[in-house]
Amino acid sequence: MIGKISGRLEYRSTDHVLIDVRGVGYMVYCSDRTLAALPGVGEPVALYTDLLVREDLLQLFGFPSLFEKEWHRLLISVQGIGAKASLAILGALGADGVSRAVSLGDVAAIKAAKGVGPKTAQRVVIELKDKAPELMALGGSLGETLASMSGEDDAGAEDVIEDVARTPMNSGGASAASGAAAAASMSVQADALSALGNLGYGPADAAGAVAQAAGEDPEADTSGLIRAALKLLAPKG
Repeated sequence: MIGKISGRLEYRSTDHVLIDVRGVGYMVYCSDRTLAALPGVGEPVALYTDLLVREDLLQLFGFPSLFEKEWHRLLISVQGIGAKASLAILGALGADGVSRAVSLGDVAAIKAAKGVGPKTAQRVVIELKDKAPELMALGGSLGETLASMSGEDDAGAEDVIEDVARTPMNSGGASAASGAAAAASMSVQADALSALGNLGYGPADAAGAVAQAAGEDPEADTSGLIRAALKLLAPKG
């Protein structure tokens, strides 16, 4: 599986680019939004990629972030959404916009993508709504910045999950463990707040919902906290 391409932009077309990697050219299909953000011909470039394998076809699709790549993989899991439709949705809304539309059940936003009909858009929302919080939580770790588009080394971008530091137990071990648990809880709440902010919720409303959700389930992980907060923020009646 080819998961990332780094090289020089050799050529660009209306729906794909050719990236020269040490003399080997890779044709990578991208959304309109991604194509518009790429540097000029001859400049260094890197894209996260997903390889489509068929009996008579091999195609690479490129994304500016791991977060967007994971949304692509989720979108193509929906019946009626192929790679082309996924790129159309991501090109129209971006990864954050797709997160917002799916989480809020905004079928109209999904339907606005070229080639996506109302029934297919509704299927996307229904099938992915429960999966969105988990991916949004992951998005907080993955980040949305593509430093590689400017030719910078982004090796750290693949360090998606950081291990929580463990404090050795000693005479004050119980206190240290309690402090570590509190820090982990604060980190989870901060990630949930960030995700809700990306959905357009005001800081006060988001903070209140996260605090209430965390109080009701102190052991909740980020995706669980996001899901619970969204329920609390949903319009009543």
